[in-house]
Amino acid sequence: MKKLDILIAGVGGQGVILASDVMGEAALAAGYDIKKTDTLGMAQRGGSVVSHVRIAHRVWSPLSKEGEVDIIIAFEKLEAARWSHYLRPGAIAIVNNHALPPLSVNLGNERYPGDEEITNILRRWTDRIYFVNGTSRVRELGNIRTLNMFMLGCASLFLPLKVHIWKNTISQRVPSKIRQINIAAFNQGRKEIRNVHL
Repeated sequence: MKKLDILIAGVGGQGVILASDVMGEAALAAGYDIKKTDTLGMAQRGGSVVSHVRIAHRVWSPLSKEGEVDIIIAFEKLEAARWSHYLRPGAIAIVNNHALPPLSVNLGNERYPGDEEITNILRRWTDRIYFVNGTSRVRELGNIRTLNMFMLGCASLFLPLKVHIWKNTISQRVPSKIRQINIAAFNQGRKEIRNVHL
Protein backbone atom coordinates (compact mmCIF):
# COMPACT_ATOMS: atom_id res chain seq x y z
CA MET A 1 0.00 0.00 0.00
CA LYS A 2 1.20 3.49 -0.79
CA LYS A 3 1.21 6.06 1.98
CA LEU A 4 -2.20 7.44 2.92
CA ASP A 5 -2.54 10.88 4.46
CA ILE A 6 -5.87 11.44 6.20
CA LEU A 7 -7.19 14.56 7.86
CA ILE A 8 -10.09 14.27 10.31
CA ALA A 9 -11.62 17.66 11.10
CA GLY A 10 -14.47 18.84 13.27
CA VAL A 11 -15.26 20.92 16.30
CA GLY A 12 -14.88 20.28 19.99
CA GLY A 13 -17.22 17.59 21.32
CA GLN A 14 -17.71 15.71 18.04
CA GLY A 15 -15.28 12.91 18.87
CA VAL A 16 -12.55 13.69 16.33
CA ILE A 17 -9.74 12.47 18.60
CA LEU A 18 -11.43 9.16 19.37
CA ALA A 19 -12.05 8.67 15.64
CA SER A 20 -8.38 9.20 14.83
CA ASP A 21 -7.34 6.90 17.69
CA VAL A 22 -9.62 4.14 16.37
CA MET A 23 -8.31 4.62 12.83
CA GLY A 24 -4.71 4.48 13.99
CA GLU A 25 -5.24 1.39 16.13
CA ALA A 26 -7.12 -0.38 13.33
CA ALA A 27 -4.25 0.34 10.94
CA LEU A 28 -1.74 -1.00 13.47
CA ALA A 29 -3.86 -4.14 13.92
CA ALA A 30 -3.78 -4.59 10.13
CA GLY A 31 0.02 -4.52 10.18
CA TYR A 32 0.69 -0.95 9.04
CA ASP A 33 2.83 1.72 10.58
CA ILE A 34 0.98 4.88 11.58
CA LYS A 35 1.78 8.30 12.91
CA LYS A 36 -0.81 10.77 14.12
CA THR A 37 -1.02 14.15 15.74
CA ASP A 38 -3.92 16.21 17.04
CA THR A 39 -4.54 19.95 17.13
CA LEU A 40 -7.19 21.34 19.45
CA GLY A 41 -8.07 25.01 19.06
CA MET A 42 -10.25 26.05 22.00
CA ALA A 43 -11.94 22.66 21.53
CA GLN A 44 -13.92 22.86 24.76
CA ARG A 45 -15.65 25.97 23.36
CA GLY A 46 -16.62 24.45 20.04
CA GLY A 47 -13.35 25.37 18.35
CA SER A 48 -11.69 23.57 15.49
CA VAL A 49 -10.21 20.12 16.15
CA VAL A 50 -8.09 18.35 13.56
CA SER A 51 -6.17 15.06 13.52
CA HIS A 52 -3.53 14.09 11.00
CA VAL A 53 -3.32 10.32 10.47
CA ARG A 54 -0.63 8.88 8.20
CA ILE A 55 -0.68 5.19 7.27
CA ALA A 56 1.93 3.20 5.32
CA HIS A 57 4.33 0.31 5.73
CA ARG A 58 6.73 2.89 7.18
CA VAL A 59 5.85 6.41 8.29
CA TRP A 60 8.42 8.93 9.46
CA SER A 61 6.46 12.06 10.32
CA PRO A 62 3.04 12.59 11.93
CA LEU A 63 2.15 15.77 10.04
CA SER A 64 0.66 15.86 6.56
CA LYS A 65 1.83 18.62 4.25
CA GLU A 66 -0.49 21.06 2.54
CA GLY A 67 -1.53 19.71 -0.85
CA GLU A 68 -0.78 16.07 0.06
CA VAL A 69 -3.82 14.78 1.98
CA ASP A 70 -5.58 11.85 0.28
CA ILE A 71 -8.79 11.87 2.34
CA ILE A 72 -10.46 14.51 4.47
CA ILE A 73 -13.20 13.38 6.86
CA ALA A 74 -15.05 16.49 7.98
CA PHE A 75 -17.56 16.20 10.80
CA GLU A 76 -18.82 19.72 10.03
CA LYS A 77 -19.17 21.57 6.69
CA LEU A 78 -17.17 24.70 7.46
CA GLU A 79 -14.28 22.58 8.76
CA ALA A 80 -14.14 20.83 5.37
CA ALA A 81 -13.65 24.21 3.69
CA ARG A 82 -11.25 25.45 6.37
CA TRP A 83 -8.84 22.54 5.86
CA SER A 84 -9.39 21.96 2.13
CA HIS A 85 -6.00 23.47 1.16
CA TYR A 86 -4.41 20.31 2.58
CA LEU A 87 -6.03 18.17 -0.14
CA ARG A 88 -4.04 16.85 -3.05
CA PRO A 89 -5.63 17.12 -6.51
CA GLY A 90 -8.28 14.41 -6.87
CA ALA A 91 -8.43 13.64 -3.14
CA ILE A 92 -11.55 12.31 -1.41
CA ALA A 93 -13.67 14.65 0.73
CA ILE A 94 -16.26 13.04 3.01
CA VAL A 95 -18.32 15.82 4.55
CA ASN A 96 -21.03 15.60 7.18
CA ASN A 97 -23.84 17.78 5.88
CA HIS A 98 -24.22 19.64 9.15
CA ALA A 99 -23.46 23.19 10.28
CA LEU A 100 -22.14 24.18 13.69
CA PRO A 101 -21.46 27.91 13.27
CA PRO A 102 -18.53 29.21 15.32
CA LEU A 103 -18.98 31.87 17.98
CA SER A 104 -17.94 34.64 15.57
CA VAL A 105 -20.89 33.77 13.33
CA ASN A 106 -23.32 33.51 16.24
CA LEU A 107 -22.25 36.97 17.40
CA GLY A 108 -22.87 38.38 13.92
CA ASN A 109 -19.23 39.23 13.20
CA GLU A 110 -18.88 36.75 10.34
CA ARG A 111 -21.10 34.94 7.84
CA TYR A 112 -21.41 31.16 7.59
CA PRO A 113 -20.87 30.15 3.94
CA GLY A 114 -23.66 28.46 2.02
CA ASP A 115 -23.49 24.89 0.69
CA GLU A 116 -22.65 26.02 -2.84
CA GLU A 117 -19.80 28.17 -1.54
CA ILE A 118 -18.38 25.31 0.54
CA THR A 119 -18.65 22.94 -2.43
CA ASN A 120 -16.88 25.43 -4.70
CA ILE A 121 -14.05 25.77 -2.19
CA LEU A 122 -13.59 21.99 -2.13
CA ARG A 123 -13.77 21.82 -5.93
CA ARG A 124 -10.59 23.88 -6.17
CA TRP A 125 -8.85 20.62 -5.29
CA THR A 126 -11.21 17.75 -6.06
CA ASP A 127 -14.52 16.67 -7.56
CA ARG A 128 -14.63 13.58 -5.34
CA ILE A 129 -16.86 15.21 -2.72
CA TYR A 130 -19.34 13.11 -0.75
CA PHE A 131 -21.84 14.91 1.46
CA VAL A 132 -23.36 12.49 3.97
CA ASN A 133 -26.22 12.96 6.41
CA GLY A 134 -24.28 11.81 9.44
CA THR A 135 -25.91 13.90 12.14
CA SER A 136 -29.46 12.99 11.13
CA ARG A 137 -28.58 9.30 10.71
CA VAL A 138 -27.03 8.92 14.17
CA ARG A 139 -29.90 10.90 15.70
CA GLU A 140 -32.23 8.28 14.20
CA LEU A 141 -30.07 5.58 15.81
CA GLY A 142 -30.59 7.28 19.16
CA ASN A 143 -27.14 8.63 20.04
CA ILE A 144 -25.70 11.76 18.42
CA ARG A 145 -22.32 11.01 20.01
CA THR A 146 -21.79 8.11 17.59
CA LEU A 147 -21.20 10.52 14.69
CA ASN A 148 -17.48 9.77 14.81
CA MET A 149 -18.06 6.04 14.23
CA PHE A 150 -20.54 6.83 11.45
CA MET A 151 -17.91 8.96 9.70
CA LEU A 152 -15.31 6.20 10.11
CA GLY A 153 -17.80 3.81 8.52
CA CYS A 154 -18.02 6.16 5.53
CA ALA A 155 -14.23 6.40 5.27
CA SER A 156 -13.71 2.66 5.68
CA LEU A 157 -14.74 2.00 2.08
CA PHE A 158 -11.71 3.97 0.90
CA LEU A 159 -9.14 2.43 3.26
CA PRO A 160 -7.37 -0.95 2.95
CA LEU A 161 -8.51 -2.23 6.36
CA LYS A 162 -10.87 -5.18 6.73
CA VAL A 163 -14.27 -4.56 8.31
CA HIS A 164 -13.70 -6.99 11.18
CA ILE A 165 -10.55 -5.08 12.19
CA TRP A 166 -12.50 -1.83 12.34
CA LYS A 167 -15.24 -3.43 14.44
CA ASN A 168 -12.81 -5.16 16.79
CA THR A 169 -10.99 -1.87 17.36
CA ILE A 170 -14.22 0.03 18.00
CA SER A 171 -15.32 -2.68 20.44
CA GLN A 172 -12.06 -2.34 22.36
CA ARG A 173 -12.19 1.47 22.50
CA VAL A 174 -15.78 2.19 23.60
CA PRO A 175 -17.52 1.14 26.84
CA SER A 176 -19.47 -2.11 26.60
CA LYS A 177 -22.81 -0.41 27.25
CA ILE A 178 -22.51 1.68 24.05
CA ARG A 179 -20.58 -0.83 21.95
CA GLN A 180 -23.59 -2.04 19.98
CA ILE A 181 -24.81 1.44 18.99
CA ASN A 182 -21.30 2.48 17.93
CA ILE A 183 -20.99 -0.59 15.70
CA ALA A 184 -24.47 0.21 14.32
CA ALA A 185 -23.32 3.76 13.52
CA PHE A 186 -20.22 2.40 11.76
CA ASN A 187 -22.42 0.07 9.67
CA GLN A 188 -24.80 2.92 8.88
CA GLY A 189 -21.87 5.02 7.66
CA ARG A 190 -20.78 2.26 5.29
CA LYS A 191 -24.34 2.04 3.96
CA GLU A 192 -24.62 5.82 3.59
CA ILE A 193 -21.40 6.24 1.61
CA ARG A 194 -22.38 3.42 -0.75
CA ASN A 195 -25.61 5.27 -1.51
CA VAL A 196 -23.73 8.49 -2.16
CA HIS A 197 -20.67 7.00 -3.84
CA LEU A 198 -22.10 4.39 -6.18
